[in-house]
Amino acid sequence: MEYNTSQKKLVLPEYGRHVHMMVQYAVQLKDREERNAAARTIIVVMGNLQPHLRDIPDFKHKLWDHLFVMSDFKLDIDSPYPVPLAEELVEKPNIVPYPQVPIRQKHYGKLLVEIIREATKTEDQDAQQALVQLIANQMKKTYLAWNRSEVTNEQIMQDIWDISNGKIKMRADQIRFFETVENPPIPRNNNNAQKSRKKRMIPRK
Repeated sequence: MEYNTSQKKLVLPEYGRHVHMMVQYAVQLKDREERNAAARTIIVVMGNLQPHLRDIPDFKHKLWDHLFVMSDFKLDIDSPYPVPLAEELVEKPNIVPYPQVPIRQKHYGKLLVEIIREATKTEDQDAQQALVQLIANQMKKTYLAWNRSEVTNEQIMQDIWDISNGKIKMRADQIRFFETVENPPIPRNNNNAQKSRKKRMIPRK
């Protein structure tokens, strides 16, 4: 018995070994018309094996590309689509540049830092103070989300001053900070809950 582990590795395993054998048979055909007919038959079989490709607008183009890939680009036929090149498969994608911006207070996030820097460009003092009001409260919420320890309002205003490079100078008493409310303690014995609990009725035998 011949096991798959002892056979040649499949290029596209999703089509199965029989389809790969059909492709290799089509490559060995000497008559061009016979190769074209065999290729069209193989495309029909591939489409039936991969019905999810029908949802793709150019699914037939993809099937023909897979046919050439399985033949190691040795199948000489009249394709309705441009024949893909083997070099395109090994071509490495371009490196996507990732912005590296140093942030000292990383727990606030890059977006909040950019908002603070935009606030420094606001010339209207009332509008700037209103914006700082929102920024300060958001910074406090973010700080408490990442740090269990309590944060003072003065620390928030100091961070705003540092991030804005000293362009936003406001005292903590000029900002209406939201107050953190501790969760009320849960009583150990809830008598009301016990009273409202229904008694189980045990039927007599």
